[in-house]
Amino acid sequence: MPVASIDAIKSKVGQELGVSDWIEVGQERINAFADATEDHQFIHVDEGLAAQTPFGGTIAHGFLSLSLLSRMAADVMLVPETTRMGVNYGFERVRFLSPVRAGKRVRGRFTLVSFEEKRPGQYQFAHDVTVEIEGEDKPALNAVWIGQVFA
Repeated sequence: MPVASIDAIKSKVGQELGVSDWIEVGQERINAFADATEDHQFIHVDEGLAAQTPFGGTIAHGFLSLSLLSRMAADVMLVPETTRMGVNYGFERVRFLSPVRAGKRVRGRFTLVSFEEKRPGQYQFAHDVTVEIEGEDKPALNAVWIGQVFA
């Protein structure tokens, strides 16, 4: 993750921080996620049956797309130079807007919504994140993601 001073991060509130690299969401990744979560609904793992649906093929789990935020954040989310650790705090909201078809690529667009010191050396931040699907007009999801860093 890119590092910056506390003041530099505070100055970015309300601004887009950037866009992550593209990540391919292939069938192997979808199958591995299905195994990890024990969610083997046919729309995700059975290419033959999924082809008969309005989606025309398999789609990623919404939670798979959401879980990729951690990887996306590594490209653009700013953390204080003195960070010792960071933790997820939760989400204000998550909306799954469009399915991610197997083989598509996704990326995250991050805007820093807030950054405040909760206790000495403990900062809470929120990012508005949109996960875009390559070649599609409608994004996969939008969320307000809250995290904390200890610096």
